[in-house]
Parts: sequence; C-alpha cells; structure tokens
Amino acid sequence: MRIIKIISRAILYAFLAFAGLVVAVNIWVNLKTKNFIFDDISKLRINKTGLLLGTSPFMKGGKSNPFFENRIDAATELYNKGKILNIIVSGDNRAPNYNEPEKMRRQLVKRGIPGSRIYLDYAGLRTLDSVIRCGEVFGQTGFTVISQRFHNQRAVFLARAKGFDAIGYNAKDVDLREGFKTRFREYFARLGAVSDLITYKEPRFLGDKIEIKER
Repeated sequence: MRIIKIISRAILYAFLAFAGLVVAVNIWVNLKTKNFIFDDISKLRINKTGLLLGTSPFMKGGKSNPFFENRIDAATELYNKGKILNIIVSGDNRAPNYNEPEKMRRQLVKRGIPGSRIYLDYAGLRTLDSVIRCGEVFGQTGFTVISQRFHNQRAVFLARAKGFDAIGYNAKDVDLREGFKTRFREYFARLGAVSDLITYKEPRFLGDKIEIKER
C-alpha cells in the first residue's frame, strides 16, 4: 500500500508540474507578444507582405470551417485597406488531394485580390515552418501574420524569437463551441513551440529563394 501511495503521489506531482509548465508557457507567450498583436486595423503599420496561415476550408462532416473563412476575410481587408501589398498563403500540401495554399488563393481571388499579388508556400507544414520560410525563402524580414489571436500569438512569438519584425492582425474568432478543440490544442502547441526554439528546430523544407516583386 505504501508503494502505491508513493507512486500515486509522484504521478500527481508530475501532473501538477506539467500543468504548471503549460500555464507558465502560455502566459509567457501572451506577454511577449501583447504589443505586436492587433485587432484594430487602423493601428497597423503598412507591411510589404502579409503571411496568411493555412487551415482546412472544411471541418469534419464537410461543414465550412469558420477559422478558414475568417482568415480569408481578414487578409482581404488588410489588402483592400492598403495595410499589406502582397499575401503569402502558407499551408499544408503533403497529400495529392489536400492543398491549403491553393484553396486559400482561390478564395482570395474570388474576393478580388489580384493573383499576381498572391504567393504560394506549399511547405508551411507547421507554424514554425511558415514564419521561417517567410523570412528565409521569401526574403521578408518584417511582415504581418494573419490568423486568429491565439494562433497569431504563437506565430509572432516564434517569428520574433527568430529575429523577424513580425506583427499579427487578428481574424474574427470562432465561438467556443466550434473552436474548443482547436483552442485546447493550442496550449500544448505553445509548449512545443518553446521546445522547437530550445532545440533549434528548422523547417522540414527550405529550397530556392522566391522573390516578392515590388508593386
């Protein structure tokens, strides 16, 4: 019985320590990015390029994904109001029938964004990959990240830790019921982001430089 109590107590302490670490990391990310994340478009500086972070256009069951739709709306608003001059759409394209960048490009064009102002990043497999590739492949040292607030915080945290002058513009959020799983996963994604920085994790792919042309 004594051994069982010792093991149970050790498991409890380990769980509490892990939970405390997760909470601490999330608070740290929020504090480090609070001056670089914006809801008010009028407070944004003009950047040459916006980095639109990918997600699936559909949820399980085939329903339209509000995270996707709201990010497209936010990118369109930034472009139309002159806050960005180009858009890099960065997402997953690992499977032949799954192409986040192309789906984002099509929706942006439907909303009136010129195709010549849209650049496709097919190797944005993770947020870390997207922000590093924005700098290393597309040559952008200062850019505006476009996603929901919780995602922007992690992306801007990573980008600035890597030396890029990134800011974030928050797309409209999704109600708690639809976005609960995504928000819950974010707590642990931030722990992974810190781990990636500590271990000097690099993108899976870099490749040739792609020039963002002057307007």
